Amino acid sequence: MSEASAPPVVVVVDVANVMGSRPDGWWRDRAGAATRLLERMPRLVGRTVVGPAREAADGRTDGSAGGHADEPADGALTIARVVAVLEGQAKAAAEPAGIEVVRAPADGDAAIVDVAAGLASAGERLLVVTADRGLRARLPRDARVAGPGWVNDLLGR
Repeated sequence: MSEASAPPVVVVVDVANVMGSRPDGWWRDRAGAATRLLERMPRLVGRTVVGPAREAADGRTDGSAGGHADEPADGALTIARVVAVLEGQAKAAAEPAGIEVVRAPADGDAAIVDVAAGLASAGERLLVVTADRGLRARLPRDARVAGPGWVNDLLGR
C-alpha cells in the first residue's frame, strides 16, 4: 500500500454510534466514554490504511458505489482529517488536539449530515463512520461509509 497512491479522505465519526458498538459501560458515563474514544483518534490522522469495502452511503455496492476513479485497487486511503460529532451528554467530553470536534446543537444525525454536505460541497473525499442506515441514506451520494468495527479495528479496540 503506497502512501503516494492513497487518496486523502476526511473521516467523519458518529461518536454515539461508535461508542454504542462496544458494551464497555459507556452508558454510565457518556462524556467519559466519549473522551476516551476521542483521545485515541488523533493517531489516525496521516495514516494510510485499507479503507472499508466499497459501499456508498445509500448501500450501493455495485460499480457505482461512491469512491473516485483515481483510488487505488487495494482500497488504500490516507486519513487527512478526523471530524468527530458529539451529541447529548457526550458533548461534555474533553477535546483532544489533532482532531476536529463538532458538538451537535440538536441531534447528532443532523449535524453529521450538515458536516458531510459541507465537506462534499468543498470537494473533499469523505468517509462517514456509522452503522445507522437512516443516517447513511441522508449522506451525500459520493460519501463512502464504514461501520463502527472499521474504526474500532484501526484504534485497536
